[in-house]
Amino acid sequence: MLITYILFVAGFVLLVYGANWLVDGAASMASRYRISHLVIGMTIVALGTSAPELVVNLVASFTGNADVALGNVLGSNVSNVFLILGVSALIFPLTVGRNTLWKELPFAILGALVLGVLVNDVLIDGISRSMLYRSDGIVLVLFFLLFMVYAFGVARSGDDEPSMPIRELKPWLSLFMIIVGMLALVLGGRWIVQGAVEIASRLGMSEALISLTIVAFGTSLPELATCVAAAMKRNAGIVIGNVLGSNIFNVFFVLGTSAVIKPLPFNKALNFDVLVGLGAVILLWIMLVITGERTLRRWQGGVFLLFYMAYIGFLVARG
Repeated sequence: MLITYILFVAGFVLLVYGANWLVDGAASMASRYRISHLVIGMTIVALGTSAPELVVNLVASFTGNADVALGNVLGSNVSNVFLILGVSALIFPLTVGRNTLWKELPFAILGALVLGVLVNDVLIDGISRSMLYRSDGIVLVLFFLLFMVYAFGVARSGDDEPSMPIRELKPWLSLFMIIVGMLALVLGGRWIVQGAVEIASRLGMSEALISLTIVAFGTSLPELATCVAAAMKRNAGIVIGNVLGSNIFNVFFVLGTSAVIKPLPFNKALNFDVLVGLGAVILLWIMLVITGERTLRRWQGGVFLLFYMAYIGFLVARG
């Protein structure tokens, strides 16, 4: 039991250092090769910080724990918007570009809508049970490939968002920092999740509740650490790109891959979390629009945190 606590604490240390290495390496590479910080955040950083969700979901798919696989992604996506953007906006107001507001963010909304449709066979098709079938997984993966084509198209076009000057590192050092940072994030996230799940299990919590709260929060810690590090460096492009990219990766790639490996039965109780995830990205879009400056300000970050605490409180009360 003692080793669990040691690894739990060590996981946080790896997250902090890994996040800084990843942000510095990715930002330097973006600057050197004239690639948008937003694109780097949506691709390299988002993939690296979504790795814990992917690992957890692959294991859950192979072992038949559908509630863990689905709950992990749904809970992580809510955490990404309400918790991570909330904390990041409190540190430094986040200004997004026009492309983010009208292209990347709507793509994240589309992901939440598509998932809601695919997992509700009982409501939509009137069949006996709802599942995320292999065919659904293929559809999700195809959407992911479409997103990747768009992201790299933005990179090639040079359609960049304004960003502050950054210190350039040697290419090999940038790549080394990105790789080591990703490994540290994945390992740190794994240790934290394992420790949290074991501790929570001793308290008699249900598998669904653990997956939506502790597992989801644990696998979102890399995104949180990365975005906080980027916000402290006033790099809004990586913050926004990482959150939107992670949400898109989680739905289209992580759940898509999981369903292709093994179809996932859908618990209708998770529809509440599907709706919260959809509502979160829609609310983000509305808040960016109403400011007229495409900026998520500190007070809005505070509102997001309040929503996150209310969401977690409801889950705990529901049991």
